[in-house]
Amino acid sequence: MRDHDLPALERRSRGKSRFDDDEPQFLKRGRHVEPPADPDAEPDPDTGEHWSSWDDAVHGPQPYPDWLVTELAAKDTELGVLKTGKEADVHLVRRAVPDTDRSCLLAVKRYRDAEHRLFHRDAGYLEGRRVRRSRENRAMAGRTAFGRQMIAGQWAAAEFAALARLWEIGAGHDRIAVPYPVQLRGTELMLEFVGDAESGLAAPRLAQLRPGPAELRDLWAQLVEALRVLARAGYAHGDLSPYNLLVHRGRLVVIDLPQVVDVVANPQGPDFLARDVRVVSAWFVARGLSAEQADPVALTGELLREAGIR
Repeated sequence: MRDHDLPALERRSRGKSRFDDDEPQFLKRGRHVEPPADPDAEPDPDTGEHWSSWDDAVHGPQPYPDWLVTELAAKDTELGVLKTGKEADVHLVRRAVPDTDRSCLLAVKRYRDAEHRLFHRDAGYLEGRRVRRSRENRAMAGRTAFGRQMIAGQWAAAEFAALARLWEIGAGHDRIAVPYPVQLRGTELMLEFVGDAESGLAAPRLAQLRPGPAELRDLWAQLVEALRVLARAGYAHGDLSPYNLLVHRGRLVVIDLPQVVDVVANPQGPDFLARDVRVVSAWFVARGLSAEQADPVALTGELLREAGIR
């Protein structure tokens, strides 16, 4: 049977399906379809509060910390922006149960929409991460709108998984401090707020401090131990610097892990680890730590052995 013998509608359907590509139909330019509105997602017109999203999110490790509000009657109130970045912004949110004293502060990391994300370095970091369906892999490789959403989801999920594992490790005998990963919803990650709960002032970044000799040595020792724990877990931070290390009440806290690298599965893993060490070592030496104490080559070799690579 020839095409001209078929009804017009059937002839049109014999070509490539308009759904047989790398993007869902609702993302197509000019044919965008808004998802149904969720009345519970709308903020209170008087207070700006939202109902807590705890019930439809992936939760962090149990047992949940005592300070965490998990009641479904809680409401979330936006308090401002803590940090802006190329891929995501971090907001301060108070989750509280109305008419009670139950409340907590959360740092909420939100990746920007597909038109404004700048995943300028994602290719190297994403090596070793795989999704099962070829459609998603094609979309990510082609950087379609759907592909960028997939990448954002991978970054959020990778950070959540790494924080959950490191939190559980840190609860044992190993010394590493990370924010507690409260919940994950798509590309929104809610984390423990590290700072002063009364004032809402975030803990300072290491880059902001000018520690004296004793404090400098102590912070370096904490950092080395944290890097050892990461390596034993098979991780390199991937973008470690004094700007994504907080110092809270004398404790070094590792943050910003969306680009966490699997040191073994990623062929560039050892290079990422070595770069992490070089960057932080240079900062400590510039602040007065001896080059012998902060030898990046020796430390990198030790960490690779901890990861089982050498």
